[in-house]
Amino acid sequence: MVVVGVQSGPAAAQPDPTRESGATALELSPAQRVDAIKSAQADAVSEAGALGLGAQEKLVVRDVIKDADGSVHTRYERTYAGLPVLGGDLVVHQAPAGARSVTKATTARIAVPTTDAELPAATAKSGALKAASAEKTAKAAADTAPRKVIWAATGKPVLAWETVVKGVQPDGTPSELHVVTDAATGKQLFTDEAIEAGTGTGEYNGSVTLGTTKSGSTYNLTDGARGGHKTYDLNQGSSGTGTLLTDADDVWGGGRQTAAVDAHYGAAETWDFFKNVLGRNGIKNNGVASYSRVHYGNNYVNAFWSDSCFCMTYGDGSGNANPLTSLDVAAHEMSHGVTAATANLTYSGESGGLNEATSDIFATAVEFYSNTASDPGDYLIGEEIDINGDGTPLRYQDKPSKDGASKDYWSSTLGNIDVHYSSGPANHFFYLLSEGSGAKTVNGVSYNSPTYDGSKVTGIGRDKATQIWYKALTTYMTSSTNYAKARTATLSAAGALYGTTSAEYKAVGAAWTAINVK
Repeated sequence: MVVVGVQSGPAAAQPDPTRESGATALELSPAQRVDAIKSAQADAVSEAGALGLGAQEKLVVRDVIKDADGSVHTRYERTYAGLPVLGGDLVVHQAPAGARSVTKATTARIAVPTTDAELPAATAKSGALKAASAEKTAKAAADTAPRKVIWAATGKPVLAWETVVKGVQPDGTPSELHVVTDAATGKQLFTDEAIEAGTGTGEYNGSVTLGTTKSGSTYNLTDGARGGHKTYDLNQGSSGTGTLLTDADDVWGGGRQTAAVDAHYGAAETWDFFKNVLGRNGIKNNGVASYSRVHYGNNYVNAFWSDSCFCMTYGDGSGNANPLTSLDVAAHEMSHGVTAATANLTYSGESGGLNEATSDIFATAVEFYSNTASDPGDYLIGEEIDINGDGTPLRYQDKPSKDGASKDYWSSTLGNIDVHYSSGPANHFFYLLSEGSGAKTVNGVSYNSPTYDGSKVTGIGRDKATQIWYKALTTYMTSSTNYAKARTATLSAAGALYGTTSAEYKAVGAAWTAINVK
């Protein structure tokens, strides 16, 4: 039995001393963040003019980040003639001295001859259902009528239809497949699976402290110290929220509670990591928590993040005997939410691999931060679950190809493989930047990381590598960032944090070169 008790406040960990003062984002209160967004939106028309956008283009503020040195980074979505521009997002960087720069998902000028679609919406819907069928999606149905959009993520911007098809993927994971169809030719331009899934298991955290709330004579899994995060029991269902878990004496564990304990603890540790180490107040940086659902489906061997429900969901594994609620899985899934709230890396191609790697990177960082006795930090993903039956982890960050499918280095065909495997080079980059190349032992685990060109890379430490990746994600990456642009984004982040002549900046360049990104 896992025995836990109430915790009335957040963990006692202090802000990470490695956080730099100048380019580190200030921790804004929810009210301050709302005010910053409102102020930026009020200036959006003049900002669009300053950027040279067309008369039919408008900017919609998604987020505002203020650095300690006075720099401001404003993230925008774009519309054209009132239509959403997919792949049109951008970030405007304003330095305190007045210098300005912009990071764009696309440099193409947004303009289309007409916003009247030649292709009927019903035809686009039919094509989207066929695309879902090709993915072997069961119970496929269009969630809503197709919406008219401007597709600008690749090539010349065109008028298009976006259809969301919901159903069930072959492994039992829900599906929210976004299909973009050219509104003139009917050509399928893009598909994107919005449900971001990972794999893990549970019952590993041992005796831990949980944030709970007393209601009447019973306690429930509501963490008031962390945005009100709640953990529900789906009781093998696959829809709805489920039942909020309760306990009479606030001593949790055993039976169906064990998976809930692990999921609730994982969410708390991830929340504390982002807040105490990176200064982020919750997934959306607004102090509001997501929620967790455990005991999803029957024999479901996976876990996933869904932005539409703003929640994390965990299956019970084969035979409903091994809940997938380990610490790194919880951190991985919750980090998908952070990515969706910031760069919103498209879950396909190279950007999809970077999306997955981001969740692996933060999952590793959370493990080291938490320092849970039963699951100490390592550079292995899903190492506790033994899903392969031979004691090996799901993924390795020091040499990703050891899993038999992931890639160690970038190549021109990387974007054509599953995002869990195209994440390999970015995971490898993070390990090399943190620890360096060659043989090394960390927390009793042996690693031996190679390089593409045989070069020797000297690591700068995991804390600095994490800070660089986080700043790149939140400030310099966009929805369409690929590996080459990720190199630019992390160099920009390292330059802002440590200076462009620093050892950290040079190490970032060396680590990318070591995985064949130049």
